[in-house]
Amino acid sequence: MSQVRRQIARPRPSWGWQDDAACRGEDLVLFFGPDGERQPEREIRERKAKAICAQCPVRVECLDYALSRPEKYGTWGGLNEDERASERRRRMRRAASAGISAA
Repeated sequence: MSQVRRQIARPRPSWGWQDDAACRGEDLVLFFGPDGERQPEREIRERKAKAICAQCPVRVECLDYALSRPEKYGTWGGLNEDERASERRRRMRRAASAGISAA
């Protein structure tokens, strides 16, 4: 018997928050990194990106967007890929314990 996976209906994203983003106009490489990047360079780059995110007025909206998709690459809302995966799991556990579906 085959299993059927349900597709979660996601609302279409609203991109208006990006107009106010602190990263607007910054080089994308700062947030996504180049191919073949070494760990020391990645840590420096991510620290710079996160410093911009820390001052961003739409950081929460950015992070919520990245977690709801989920965005697999880059720095979004001040979190890198691994940090977002941890945050996603934390939110899912919290939602499960509250008896609601996670976003």
